[in-house]
Amino acid sequence: MAQQPTGSAAAPAWRQFPFFDQVPVKDIHDLGSAPEVFQKTPEISTIAASSVGLVVADIHGSVFLLNRDFEIAKSWIAHTGGRVTHMAERRGVLITLGEEDAARHPFLKVWDLQKFDKKTGGPLLLRSAKVQSGNRPHPVSTIALSATLSNLAIGLGDGTVILYRHLDQSIYSTSGSLSALPKPRVIHESPTEPITGLGFREPTEDIPNVYLFIVTTNHVLCYQASGKGSGGTPAVVDEIGAGLGCAIMDWKAQEIVVARDEAIYLVGSESRGGCYAFEGLVYSQFRPWCTFLTYIIGLKSKIHTHRNYIVIVSPPFTPSASAASATVRNFVARNVAPAGSDITKVSVFDPENKFVAHTNTFTEGVREIFSAWGKLYVLANNGTLICLEEKPTSTKLDMLYRKGLYLLALNIAETQKLDESHIADIHKQYGDHLYNKGDYDGAMAQYIQTIRYVQPSYVIRKFLDAQRIHNLVTYLQELHSLGLANSDHTTLLLNTYTKLKDVTRLDSFIKRESLRTSADGEKDELPFDLDTAIRVCRQAGYFEHASYLAKKYERHEDYLRIQIEDAGNYKDALTYLRRLGAEAAESNLARYGRAMLDNLPEETTDLLIDICTSLSPLTVDADESEASPTGQRDRGPSYLSYLALNRASVVSIPSPSDNAPQTIQSNAVKQSEPARRDSVHEASRQSDSPPGTPTTATAAKPRATTVKRPSPRLYFAHFVDHTNHFVRFLESVARRRWGQVAENTEPIPFEVDPNADEEAEKRDQVAVWNTLFELYLSQPGTDVDAAADAKALALLKNTSLPYDPTHALILCSTRSFTPGLVLLWERMGMHEDVIRFFMDRHQEGDADASTEVVRRLKQYGPGRERLYPLVLRFLTSTPALLAKHRDDVVDVLKVIDEEKIMPPVSVVQVLSRNDVASVGLVKEWLMTRIKSAREEVETDQQLILSYRMETQAKLRQVEELADPDRPKVFHVTQCAACQGGLDLPAVHFMCGHSYHQRCLAENETECPNCAREHGMIREIRRNNERLADQHDLFLSEVREGGFNALAAGFSRGTLNMSRAEDVAV
Repeated sequence: MAQQPTGSAAAPAWRQFPFFDQVPVKDIHDLGSAPEVFQKTPEISTIAASSVGLVVADIHGSVFLLNRDFEIAKSWIAHTGGRVTHMAERRGVLITLGEEDAARHPFLKVWDLQKFDKKTGGPLLLRSAKVQSGNRPHPVSTIALSATLSNLAIGLGDGTVILYRHLDQSIYSTSGSLSALPKPRVIHESPTEPITGLGFREPTEDIPNVYLFIVTTNHVLCYQASGKGSGGTPAVVDEIGAGLGCAIMDWKAQEIVVARDEAIYLVGSESRGGCYAFEGLVYSQFRPWCTFLTYIIGLKSKIHTHRNYIVIVSPPFTPSASAASATVRNFVARNVAPAGSDITKVSVFDPENKFVAHTNTFTEGVREIFSAWGKLYVLANNGTLICLEEKPTSTKLDMLYRKGLYLLALNIAETQKLDESHIADIHKQYGDHLYNKGDYDGAMAQYIQTIRYVQPSYVIRKFLDAQRIHNLVTYLQELHSLGLANSDHTTLLLNTYTKLKDVTRLDSFIKRESLRTSADGEKDELPFDLDTAIRVCRQAGYFEHASYLAKKYERHEDYLRIQIEDAGNYKDALTYLRRLGAEAAESNLARYGRAMLDNLPEETTDLLIDICTSLSPLTVDADESEASPTGQRDRGPSYLSYLALNRASVVSIPSPSDNAPQTIQSNAVKQSEPARRDSVHEASRQSDSPPGTPTTATAAKPRATTVKRPSPRLYFAHFVDHTNHFVRFLESVARRRWGQVAENTEPIPFEVDPNADEEAEKRDQVAVWNTLFELYLSQPGTDVDAAADAKALALLKNTSLPYDPTHALILCSTRSFTPGLVLLWERMGMHEDVIRFFMDRHQEGDADASTEVVRRLKQYGPGRERLYPLVLRFLTSTPALLAKHRDDVVDVLKVIDEEKIMPPVSVVQVLSRNDVASVGLVKEWLMTRIKSAREEVETDQQLILSYRMETQAKLRQVEELADPDRPKVFHVTQCAACQGGLDLPAVHFMCGHSYHQRCLAENETECPNCAREHGMIREIRRNNERLADQHDLFLSEVREGGFNALAAGFSRGTLNMSRAEDVAV
């Protein structure tokens, strides 16, 4: 027997851990013995795990299907009169290879473990065929079955490898023949090298082909079984082979594990990979990068893989107290074995993490080792079945924690595919371990790995000490880079930068371009809280950094607040506002316009004019874009109250608080930064479209792309204490927006806003001109006042300007602007008010006011008779006025007389109300009026006489016509219609006209010549009758002139007219 190597002081040792519990498996019916099927261990030929249970075959050709309790669920004779040598199962299909007494060659049989034959009770036999290569029979040394059942490889003792391709298609075909298997293909022959191992490398995304590893006693070869280039000669990938049972595929089915006396090798499809070497007889041949396992494992007789572990069964050897393996030494110390007795050692180790998970010795030797139901089983030669049950991962990790092996715990967790939360917990405990040891840098490196799973406050509290602030910065930076920081973390990180005065890191932090991934998978969110970063930089006095963030991420309000309120960079703020365009600058100017006017009145006024008048995006001059003053400036005067004029009509915009600034994003200016979501800053606000009203025919053609113009009323309040700039602003807006100028009536071209609200534009025009008129009347200084009065008067004279006359009248009255008052009164038809105004001025001592009264009378008098009595009374109110305007009084009396405005009695009454006017003043006028009256009386008497004579003649004629005893004699000899001689038949009318009968229409009863006159008389009588019933009209005429109304009533006969109802009575 082999001798276990002794230990070497120079040999490095792998750590050993009791990660497996060794539990004997007992029969379910007899707890004192092993399961019944294993009690005849020498008769067991092979064991294979399957998806439906454990499959055990014996030397008699029988196969047993066991359940979890190791009871026989099914059994059948697979190979009659022979023994089963090899088994493999995939997807419920079992492949058996065995000998039968009736055949010289091995038999291959395919069984369906999920379908059973009703006659035999065993699984359904799908295929059965001989395995034959040449005429001479050779035993099967090993087999390999691919995971998809598509390939089956069989290795023979003579060095031949047979490959069945597309086995799955043959099995599931509808052919009823048991021998209908694919034609086997000999892919390798080596008469001097028996086949000791086979294994299929399963396809992956990187390498989608299937490869077959062929292990002989001297070589390891690789054969491409599928894909492009398959079917060639197997390529040698290693020059050293392995013994029978010492080659198996790893747990990932990517490399074949080859166990040799000196080491264990991992061989890939192209070359040898990893190596785990042993100290021993051939140690000098080892590669320097190999790890040493000899003193743990030693020589190998069988190899098996279980999950990520490799299980090695050593050949029987004699134990020694000086053995290198602690397991062997402990066995010797615990047992008093007879001299010369051998033991077998089973070792389970993890090659990736380089530790031994379990070792144990078996005095009776090991018959078989297999994996089933996630556990590892060892069958001893005496029929004892041992279950090696792996401890829970948490238990294994606790064992490692107690020994401080946190790195190994991390490696195990990754190998066992633990979720991220468990791995983060290991990092946390490792970090706590390093922190307690004072290794703060190492602890922070571990805490960083716990981000997303451990509360940041847990870590932050540990590093708040000033000596550990650098580690805290590292952690906070990582939080931000992963996009997991909140506003408090941002505040803390920036405060640490400012406390350390680390401007370089501060620059790097705020100027980073990395974006975090949002919920929809797009990288569009900042790795830090923008509002917090701006606020902290402002509070710490890092205005440049705060303004950089605000400008870069289009936080317009924050940027302007920093430049204006903190840094005092009004020039830069003004340039920025111009870049924003009208929409974004509108609300910001509503908030900061007054401060800008206090410091940059000319430039701010120009900007406001452009915003309110331009339909195209604003442009920035080169000088403005380059100039950016950085010095802190003194504050201007405090904000004044809002203008009293039109206060209610101006939109009020509240100022945002520092903690929750509102961002307005410009549509006109788009920077190169990607679009950001609401979690970075609020979505851009869409302001109401300012109105614009094209009012003249000379308006310019609108542009294809226009910018909404705000109402100029928004900015009126900012011009308090800036009257001159306010005037320039209003005049420019009126000229450029609506083409309106006070001094010019000629149309001026202007840009038309196609989307303007006409009603809103009209309101804006009225507000602009009302305010401008008020400003003209409030200009200080003598020279300025004269020019302003001239503009104000020109404004009032321009009838095309849409100002409010009532408002202007109030302003002229309060500001004592006489030309404006008179002009407005004239335009409003208030001529009497104009005259009375100058009368009042005379009473106040204005010597020229009376002359102006006379001039205004001559101007307004025609058509306005009520002004003459007023002026007559005024001119005769004082002796001085009468003496000055005696001739004017005569002229007034003349007009009164000519236009019959007042009767003489009324004139006398006006003149006699005081002692100012004498009789001599109106002597000639009275004599003329008396003479004229006498002439009128005489004329009226003559008319009355003629009317009486005419009436008497008419009455006599009526009496004659009504007298039946007095016949009417007609002496007419000429027809009144045709002027021809009158002959019979003829028609005579009582009025004296005669007609040929042929000249009259049929049924004509009235004289055609007198019919029109008679019709007019009848119409007059009907009108008089209607007027007689309109008592309200008659009473109103009586109130206006009683005598005239009564006289007219008697003359028309309406007062003594008989009504129809009275006549009926």
